[in-house]
Amino acid sequence: MSELKRQMGLFQLTMYGTGLILGAGIYVLIGEAAGFAGDSVWIAFVLGSIVALFAGFSYAELSSVFPKAAAEYVFIKNAFKNNFFAFLIGWLTAITSIITAATVALGFGGYFAEFVNIPIIISAIGLLVILSIVNFVGIRESAWTNTVFTIIEASGLILIIIIGFTFASPEPVDYTESPTGFTGIVIAFVLIFFAFIGFEDMANIAEEVKKPKKTLPRAIILSVIISGVLYVLVSLAVVRVVNWEELANSAAPMALVAERGLGSEAHILLSSIALFAITNTVLITLVAGSRIFYGMAKEKVFPKVLEKIHFKTKTPWVAVIVILITSIAFTLIGDIVIVANITVFAIVITFAAVNLAVIVLRYTEPDIERKFRVPVNIGKFPILPLFGLGISVYMAFQFEIEVVLVGITIIGIGAVFYKISKKSRLKSQ
Repeated sequence: MSELKRQMGLFQLTMYGTGLILGAGIYVLIGEAAGFAGDSVWIAFVLGSIVALFAGFSYAELSSVFPKAAAEYVFIKNAFKNNFFAFLIGWLTAITSIITAATVALGFGGYFAEFVNIPIIISAIGLLVILSIVNFVGIRESAWTNTVFTIIEASGLILIIIIGFTFASPEPVDYTESPTGFTGIVIAFVLIFFAFIGFEDMANIAEEVKKPKKTLPRAIILSVIISGVLYVLVSLAVVRVVNWEELANSAAPMALVAERGLGSEAHILLSSIALFAITNTVLITLVAGSRIFYGMAKEKVFPKVLEKIHFKTKTPWVAVIVILITSIAFTLIGDIVIVANITVFAIVITFAAVNLAVIVLRYTEPDIERKFRVPVNIGKFPILPLFGLGISVYMAFQFEIEVVLVGITIIGIGAVFYKISKKSRLKSQ
């Protein structure tokens, strides 16, 4: 049977992960977060960096043991020996990839409309089609496209940092000030965590990575640290240039900061960079999502047809087409803040399960080879995954009831799909 081709080294994989994290979230959500946390928005980003790093350590250890596509499904299945629980986590990861790709594509349509008078929905669908073609052509082409786009979007953030720390602020900034106290910081933290997710999808392209047991852990940790440092510096910089209330009311907060610091032409520059950032997010989400579909088909929990590899491009072409079609369908969803919260809710559940899996496997599989181990341990027991688990559970209780209900509905649909699929497989045997 045809297999995926291993073409990605440490540099490309680190750029891939950094591009995943540095996507549309920071360009769109920093204004919303500032509205909740005020000048203390940087604290929300520090908290996000810590939680992401805890989860990153857990993903690094598990991916060094099980470097497979459909990573979350494989992790949970091996830790808990429960196909149903593993399927639900894999299902959540797959569905959120689709929703994220669709929603961020709509964000692209909104920015693109500033340059060309094309309806947002048409731009979004066009972007999904073009990037799905790149996804189909091959992981090498996708990775190099991502590398270029990641450099562009990172340069945009670095520009914001330079503007912020060289700007002659008319009033001193009180970095401890928050309009609603610590509650606002927590709300901002939960919201902006959308800007940190993505590194977990690195584990889903394990079968296209050279020496994955060593390369994956290093790339995951590097990408989380690079992104976290950039985010915290950006959050410190923006409030030096623009009042947090103005940021909260801006549809393009980063472009506003650039315009205030460098003039009106900088607005166009940052809007252009935001387009690259959004495009990069959609590309990588489509790549990772198609590999999740492919991996779960290999594990015999998704239809077998999704397992097919194209003989020439060595990509899972049926999975690429399926995620394209379903993403186009989800472009009918609108508000990026609502969808960001739905995505974060699903990811928080996934992170809780992954952190717990690290702890369980330390006792059920103590002798299994681990090329990377989470630091800070008491005997076999890993401390950081425990903190990651606790914070994930805490975050799960911070969402509005509507978001929780949508998340539960997605899980419920997955449970029904699993039961139907299981009956179908039993009949075919």
